[in-house]
Amino acid sequence: PKYEKRLSHELSVIEGMGFPGYFLIVADFIEWARNNGVPVGPGRGSGAGSLVAYVLAITDLDPLAYDLLFERFLNPERVSMPDFDIDFCMEGRDRVIEYVAQRYGEKRVSQIITYGTMAARAVVRDVGRILGHPYGMVDRVAKQVPFAVGMTLEKALQESPELKDSYANDEEVHYLIDLARALEGLSRNAGKHAGGVVIAPKDLIEFTPLYCEASGGNRVTQFDKDDVEAVGLVKFDFLGLRTLTIIERAVKIADGQRAAAGEPPIDIRSLPLDDAASYKLLKAGDTTAVFQLESSGMRRLIKRLQPDQFEDIVALVALYRPGPLESGMVDDFINRKHGQAVKYPHPSLEVVLKPTYGVILYQEQVMQIARELSGFSLGGADLLRRAMGKKKPEEMAKQRGLFVDGAAENGVEEKTATYIFDLIEKFAGYGFNKSHSAAYALVSYQTAWLKTHYPAAFMCAVLSADMDHTDKVVTMIDECTRMQIPLLGPDINHSQYDFSVTDDNSVRYGLGAIKGVGRAALEAILAERDTAGEYGDLHEFCRRIDTGKANRRVLEALLRSGALDALGPNRASLMHALPQALAAAEQHRSAASAGQNDMFGLSVVAEEAEVDYQTIPEWPEDERLRAERDTLGLYLTGHPINAWESELANFTHGKIAAVVGDMAGPGEQSGGYGGGKRQTVLAGLVVDIQRRGRRLIFTLDDRSGRIECTLFEEKAARFAHLLQQDKLLVVSGGLSYDDYTEGYRLSPKDIMDIDEARERYAMRILLRLSAGTELDVDRLAGCLERYRCDENVATGGNAGCAVMLRYSNHKARATIALEQHRVRACSELIDDLKGLFGPEGVAVHYRRSVDSAAMALNA
Repeated sequence: PKYEKRLSHELSVIEGMGFPGYFLIVADFIEWARNNGVPVGPGRGSGAGSLVAYVLAITDLDPLAYDLLFERFLNPERVSMPDFDIDFCMEGRDRVIEYVAQRYGEKRVSQIITYGTMAARAVVRDVGRILGHPYGMVDRVAKQVPFAVGMTLEKALQESPELKDSYANDEEVHYLIDLARALEGLSRNAGKHAGGVVIAPKDLIEFTPLYCEASGGNRVTQFDKDDVEAVGLVKFDFLGLRTLTIIERAVKIADGQRAAAGEPPIDIRSLPLDDAASYKLLKAGDTTAVFQLESSGMRRLIKRLQPDQFEDIVALVALYRPGPLESGMVDDFINRKHGQAVKYPHPSLEVVLKPTYGVILYQEQVMQIARELSGFSLGGADLLRRAMGKKKPEEMAKQRGLFVDGAAENGVEEKTATYIFDLIEKFAGYGFNKSHSAAYALVSYQTAWLKTHYPAAFMCAVLSADMDHTDKVVTMIDECTRMQIPLLGPDINHSQYDFSVTDDNSVRYGLGAIKGVGRAALEAILAERDTAGEYGDLHEFCRRIDTGKANRRVLEALLRSGALDALGPNRASLMHALPQALAAAEQHRSAASAGQNDMFGLSVVAEEAEVDYQTIPEWPEDERLRAERDTLGLYLTGHPINAWESELANFTHGKIAAVVGDMAGPGEQSGGYGGGKRQTVLAGLVVDIQRRGRRLIFTLDDRSGRIECTLFEEKAARFAHLLQQDKLLVVSGGLSYDDYTEGYRLSPKDIMDIDEARERYAMRILLRLSAGTELDVDRLAGCLERYRCDENVATGGNAGCAVMLRYSNHKARATIALEQHRVRACSELIDDLKGLFGPEGVAVHYRRSVDSAAMALNA
């Protein structure tokens, strides 16, 4: 009965306001999208509060189950246009707009214009260019305009002493600024609204002028979104949401696995919202790539809240905003969820505020309070909500009187009613549209469910969606590693354009994520593979592909990424053979196109001899890894730090993951020499450098983990010469827990490259000489002399490194200290000594305790 009553009420309002056509058109193109493979979101914004929209499958959430209000969407007491914000898969959105144009008439459908205006700095540059002033002069004047939101030239003349002085004393600047002020704020260029589409009952030219670019692009209205509504046209929002693309791809992969197991496909729109495993993932904060819940701050909030029901996810979306976070209501919400006594402003409001533990979190609750306490209609309550949002004194005074008088009629004392009005007025500014929050929470839950039950399929879909953003690919591959999902490298015979999932639930690298390789080239290569089978070797590969699309630059990128590893002995050999293979392929094609046949009709080119590979040694590891980094954005088959691991163990406290794992929990940091910090020495490759205000933040990666290091101005300048991408650094400093990011951070006290660290920490160099081996003593003496370290000059607390010579024969061995020589244990010396004694004849011994080195370093 309550559903029938709600439907009857909504239908009467919709019909009375003249909007049945609007609902039916929206339902029509959403139905077409779903029937034609375009994923559609569950609804967004206040439209999710309509039961009619739910019944028509415009939205996917039952509004009665979550106390969503129709009047928040359409209010008969305040005539306004309905506005469904519809999310579509990014890749299918344009198809839906094309359908609408065909269905309702191309002359009646158009996207909406946007206007770019001449802002303060931009208008100075434009006018200066037209006046023919030198670029440097115009640039100087433009930069004198403060960079701030809402800045105008009038304000700039008041706030910028430099601009004010130039304006007063330079005639050219004075004239430039005067002209610019006259033009400031005028429309400069036309664009297209991100999602707005208008559908008219007749040809659009009867309602609005149209605009078309000279190149002949799509038409748009010359009226912007506000003017379109002012002339009586209805705007439809067709928005692209990348997460819907991810969900569609993940479900498609998972359905393939389910079909092989004889299971039915997933109905993502009908998932049970009480899946314990999904809430376990959320409680752990494992929300990387989970819609709306992946930021570090949100993960912190999730761990505190420990969501265990869908309403908690709805609340998370509404709580994680500056207002609630700063007001204290987040702490109240969390504490009350975990057992603190719940207080209600009035007993009659328990039914309204119980789902949020007595906290006024949603705009709909403001409306419900006005109805329960003061007898407002929901339409009148929506007017109250809007008045509170606009904070107009006259309107607020009027609404306060209505509220208090209505409460008095229901037996509520004036003092209590006034207190509650003040309370909801305070929280109305923080209140969030629950309809919007609930709809987005549903998408959040869907992604969490997929990550929980089909982790490989989900991460594969996420990686494919982010292929064009290398930094995101790196982050998601790190997440795959954390989730213990194996990652297979790109392979020309097994990879697809996108990332894919193998039969054993490994993720295979997508060819489309390789830098320097275009889509057209890859699609041609994949089409040939699908038609004629896998590629046998490099020469066959070059012969079969279209080198007009996949030129030498493309093939080199594929080769350096490792995608062609299956076609030859190693990457060095493949690179050496590539010019020859391309030349042979071109010769083959030329002969074939010329139709060269012998007199008996047999093809000359059919039996063309294969060119043998010249097998040459594989690239050194650092070159191979650098090539992977250049083409993939990350090291895939190894890590440059591997070659240094045995040495690094001598002068660091261990790997990043192990050191961080050994730290005490938040607020319980142990040990060290500085309050609240543990002094440590860590090493890693610099993988990211960012400047944030006065801070320089760089990230160290040793493959076991990553850690951010923060430098302020003085130290940033001191160590600037060392902070380079991919440089191996040894960093000493204080390791502490960052409450905001819920992670550890290193505050460097000193930074060295690997050579300097070796020199500082080396204790002795041991040279091994066997009987019967000739030694050039003069060359050895000269080598040690070149790298002598004066005992009186300490290098970071180390007055040079001792040199020991160990001589052995079949009877005995003896170790001799070369006491006249204390040297710097730099890479150049080590390389020279290995030239004399061989790679196995030289060993560097380090201090036994890294802590003593750290103490010396931090002294």
